[in-house]
Amino acid sequence: MTAAAMMAWALAGCVNYSGIKSEKAPAAATAFETTQSLPSEGGRWPSLDWAAQFGDPQLPKLIAEALEGNPSIAQAQARLAKAQSYIETSRASLFPNVNGSYSITRNRLSANGIFPPPLGGMWYTENNALVSASWDLDLWGKNRARLASAVSQRKAAEADVQQARIALASSVARTYNQLAQLYALRDIAAREVANRNNVSAITRERVTAGLDTNVEKQTALGNIATTETTLTDLDGQITTVRYQLAALIGKGPDRGLHIAEPALSRTAVLALPDNLPADLVSRRPDIVAARWQIESAMQDVKEAKAEFFPDINLSLAAGFDALGWSHFLTSSSRQFNAGPAIHLPIFDAGQLRAQLKGRYADFDFDVAHYNQTLINALSDVATQVESIRTIDREMGDAQRALDASSEAYRLAVIRYKAGLSPQLQVLNADSNRLVAEQTVTNLTMQRRDLQFALIRALGGGFDAQSAGIDVPIAAAVPASAASAVSAN
Repeated sequence: MTAAAMMAWALAGCVNYSGIKSEKAPAAATAFETTQSLPSEGGRWPSLDWAAQFGDPQLPKLIAEALEGNPSIAQAQARLAKAQSYIETSRASLFPNVNGSYSITRNRLSANGIFPPPLGGMWYTENNALVSASWDLDLWGKNRARLASAVSQRKAAEADVQQARIALASSVARTYNQLAQLYALRDIAAREVANRNNVSAITRERVTAGLDTNVEKQTALGNIATTETTLTDLDGQITTVRYQLAALIGKGPDRGLHIAEPALSRTAVLALPDNLPADLVSRRPDIVAARWQIESAMQDVKEAKAEFFPDINLSLAAGFDALGWSHFLTSSSRQFNAGPAIHLPIFDAGQLRAQLKGRYADFDFDVAHYNQTLINALSDVATQVESIRTIDREMGDAQRALDASSEAYRLAVIRYKAGLSPQLQVLNADSNRLVAEQTVTNLTMQRRDLQFALIRALGGGFDAQSAGIDVPIAAAVPASAASAVSAN
């Protein structure tokens, strides 16, 4: 058998993969410049219960309800289960395969054929029972590489499940914040109706006193109707967003009608965690999934390389074969065969080389995808951070504008009531105050929305090591990954 293996090795040299390799390698997070845009500020990474920090007990409950029943999570979990089935299938190839069979055949030989009587022209029954076993020795690690690839795919699927959970939780939070924004704008509109009713009452008094005309009276009434229209429109938008929340949590639209008015607290001061670029690769599940795809592609390359070497398969079969029943299970009816089967890739018109090139192409694609995912992640974090800081700078000016316009409106109403200024001055002051109040509210809600987006950009509390899907060193260190794949 040793001589046969050596001969097979020599013959296999006719087909080789020389010259086929890859120079690609996954980028390190520290290779990108982020010190100015993402400075270390001693902040903390988001925790899995990040929603609780916003002070509204309804939000964590809605997120939990969404994670329990949303179809998108069920889809991700189904993909995970399918990946697990690939592992079980691949693992089975590492062990001997045993099968049993039994057949019974009723035959009649021709009386005018090659078998003379008494065999010719008679009926007989043939019984055949056989137990067979085979085992691929996997000398070059092809099956082991296939199993490792399946394990990597399952790890990637686990990360995808976490990514789906984080995306869903973020979507629920941001839609909930949109609901809070609409309620805040509705409160402003309701107060505006009261303000314009007050102005209308003053106008009626002035009309009675002969200080205003019916023009000012109708203008005041028109402004009230316009604000009430805005109030009705906001009520419709609130109902629509409730339906959107119900869909996110995987329920019918009626579920959204039972969601209470949000009571979110003001957002906290922004502080980025230390060592952000390096730690981000294990905090974002999309990056972790992309790294496991590289590991899977590396194993696929190893499997393709093993195809260039001889396959040795041991086979064994034993059983009974007899005509009729009388001698079927006797020692004289025993049958037995055993021996190795050797597959020699001598000439295949370039099929194996083409297959290996395809696996390297998949590896290069996965490396490029990982690098792009990492770049996008860093850009995502930096974008959310800068947007929040911009709003913080805007908020001071917006609040001063609101304070000034509110005081101007108050004084305008006093002067109008005293007959010292026309209605137009009150309406202009009211319009300025209304815009300023809406601006402050929108900026506040936009900042919270960006904070939800930043929590998602930072991984939403995910930690690959805690989840048991941290990537091995071979894929985490670019130099090791490149040498492992290109080695002959």
